[in-house]
Amino acid sequence: MAKRGGFQGGMPGNMGNIMKQAQRMQRQMEEAQKALEDSEVTATAGGGAVEVTVTGKREITKIKLSEEVVDPDDTEMLEDLIMAATNEALRKVEEASQASMSKITGGLPF
Repeated sequence: MAKRGGFQGGMPGNMGNIMKQAQRMQRQMEEAQKALEDSEVTATAGGGAVEVTVTGKREITKIKLSEEVVDPDDTEMLEDLIMAATNEALRKVEEASQASMSKITGGLPF
């Protein structure tokens, strides 16, 4: 009498397919992560007076200030605008990362 459900001769068909899908998903996630790390996101604050560019690695690569926003008597406003633009750029990177991974995982948590 033949045994049922064994792993004789290797993995059963379903398990082999699941492993292949998992490996493909892992490759896709690695490729998506690399593409995200190579991307840049720009955000502005103060109606475009402050512009901050951040990479997918969450590194600031550029800060651009309009002349009218540089007021030596009001550095606090400039600091707030830089912080707001930086936080918005970082939020956009996080949003892009989650969207990229969701496409691959079909919404599964990772």
